[in-house]
Amino acid sequence: MNSPNNVSHDIAVVGAGIIGVACALRLARQGQRVVVIDQQEPGHGASFGNAGHLATEQVFPIADLSILKRLPAMLMDPMGPLRLDWRYMPRALPWFTRLLLNLRAEPFQKTVAGLRALNESSLDAWHRLLGDIQRPDLLKVDGSLLVFERPESRQAIDALQVRLRQQQVPVDFWPAGAVRESAAQFSDQIQGGLFFPRTGHFLDPYRVVCELVEAAKASGVSFVRQQVQGGYVREHGVSLITGTGGLTASRVLIACGAHSAKLTTALTGKKVPLDTERGYHLMLPQEHNRLPFPVTSLERKFIMTPMSEGLRLAGTVEFAGLERPPSMERAWQLHRLTQGLFRKDLSAEAATPWMGFRPSLPDSLPVIDQACGGKVLLAFGHQHLGLTQAAVTAEMVARMVLPEVEKRMGDLPAIDPYALDRF
Repeated sequence: MNSPNNVSHDIAVVGAGIIGVACALRLARQGQRVVVIDQQEPGHGASFGNAGHLATEQVFPIADLSILKRLPAMLMDPMGPLRLDWRYMPRALPWFTRLLLNLRAEPFQKTVAGLRALNESSLDAWHRLLGDIQRPDLLKVDGSLLVFERPESRQAIDALQVRLRQQQVPVDFWPAGAVRESAAQFSDQIQGGLFFPRTGHFLDPYRVVCELVEAAKASGVSFVRQQVQGGYVREHGVSLITGTGGLTASRVLIACGAHSAKLTTALTGKKVPLDTERGYHLMLPQEHNRLPFPVTSLERKFIMTPMSEGLRLAGTVEFAGLERPPSMERAWQLHRLTQGLFRKDLSAEAATPWMGFRPSLPDSLPVIDQACGGKVLLAFGHQHLGLTQAAVTAEMVARMVLPEVEKRMGDLPAIDPYALDRF
């Protein structure tokens, strides 16, 4: 291991997902010597299989107080859209208790304000990041749609539209005819929906990570495939312990998603209530040109995103921790949920299932902060909005390292709502 007095890097980024890679690129472009460390190849964690939706409209937490009524179904229905593995319940109970406390009026409003601040800045930040690597074509900004099928759901749709407009989220109501004008293959069951014009989607989320990695390498970033087992904050920097010894850096950025809690505690002494929403997707390679943009079903509670490789179905949430094997039947359930949505059912020929770990905190906000006199930087806990918020998070991290960044990037969200010491 290098001596603490002889640091080999300005910043060591732990985590090679979309957050870590975006941060590494942004920091390297500002003259920092950066190394990225991960036990997997870049983009092979949650970033590989996300829904691909730039979900700037999602300013409300995924849970509300109705979760109490749904708890029996969460425990008993293995195929439900929101599932809690009964074997994991003892470990999950403290996290869920904090989640419920954060659904009270005052903390709930803080969550909404924090999500809104990040999401309002996300699209412009992505345009800047993709423009910097000359790949704006990776992102399509064609909007997205939330559809409903039951006439009695109209009241909920109208109420949601009011709430979204109160948060200045651009949203329009589309009647059934307008929906089918854009997506003619939908069945007559569709009653209408809400269209979000200031959203987008990535044609290949994994390709986005790969392009950022190549740009980062061209800017001098090195990538090391090692597992970080712990670390120490020293007078002159931070020492990380890996499977082959370790390395030192002036600063460390913890951006390893659902695996961030242990290292955060080791370096800062702070315990964070980080858990994981296990997310599933099913990729349908035979389904091209069904949809022009991402479409979510209000009643069926999943999303369909058109990509270069086909149609990706995603959106299921499972609380079962990091250790239990995936239940891929939940991924196949997504195909069953599509039945009746289209005039002709979707083909599942050669479909591939996937599961990944979304890093989630009980107030639905990420940690974006610095600790230990700025030697430890933190960017994790973005739950299902990691892809959406990656570019703006990278700019916020860069601002922490070099405060003059904001002059070039424009106004960025304040750090306070995402501070580590809120726990």
